[in-house]
Amino acid sequence: MRLLLVEDDERVAAALVAVLGRHGFQVRHARSGHEALDALVPDGNEPYRVVLLDLGLPDRDGFEVCSRIRAGSGVPVIMVTARADIRSRIHGLNLGADDYVTKPYDMGELLARIHAVARRGAAPAAAAVAVDDDALPAPRGPLESRGIRIDRERRRVSVDGRDVPLTRKEFDLLALLAQSPGVVYRREQIFSEVWRSGWEGNGRTLEVHIGSLRTKLALPGLVEAVRGVGYRLIPESPAAAPAPDARPAAPATGTPPNAPEH
Repeated sequence: MRLLLVEDDERVAAALVAVLGRHGFQVRHARSGHEALDALVPDGNEPYRVVLLDLGLPDRDGFEVCSRIRAGSGVPVIMVTARADIRSRIHGLNLGADDYVTKPYDMGELLARIHAVARRGAAPAAAAVAVDDDALPAPRGPLESRGIRIDRERRRVSVDGRDVPLTRKEFDLLALLAQSPGVVYRREQIFSEVWRSGWEGNGRTLEVHIGSLRTKLALPGLVEAVRGVGYRLIPESPAAAPAPDARPAAPATGTPPNAPEH
């Protein structure tokens, strides 16, 4: 597996290249943001499966490098940095990073995270050949709900025909919730499936992504927070005609029956 390491500290890079090499990775070391972007230009060789990106680079900030990578490539990016504050984490994830690891880190955990994002990057191809009846892949067709169309193959979202650009994580989060409108997804489950990590200490990250989805889709009431549990996508309103066992309509005044709790 080819891996691009973007790290300006020669001592850190040398140690990491040695360990990664012993685990079967072919590592190219880029010492600056400019060198990293040049390395990602297609050259006929096997593409990189993962980018390990430090943020403190000598020529430009790692956030800018991540943004430029994401604008032209879908290669998974793991930010590996000493910046442990929550704002940096949120900013990195919003820019499209697939994971965020703070220094110092456990090497075993970093290797596991590399393999995890690499598997996700290859997931569409793997799903096409899966034959295990006990672990069939989720359907890859478009999802549609409340005027929203989610094309999972092309990773595109539109609302009433209007294209809505989303970050990688925003798309994955929306696609997850849209699989079962009305079903509450626990925060732990969301982080496990979208971020492939635990949610402890990352609750603010989820709130930011939910808020961004509501704003970009221009549907403030689309995603409902279920206090103490998680989130759900509000399904389309049921038909106006009452069900056979429905009670008579409530008087015009007062609170309508089945009003949602806030």
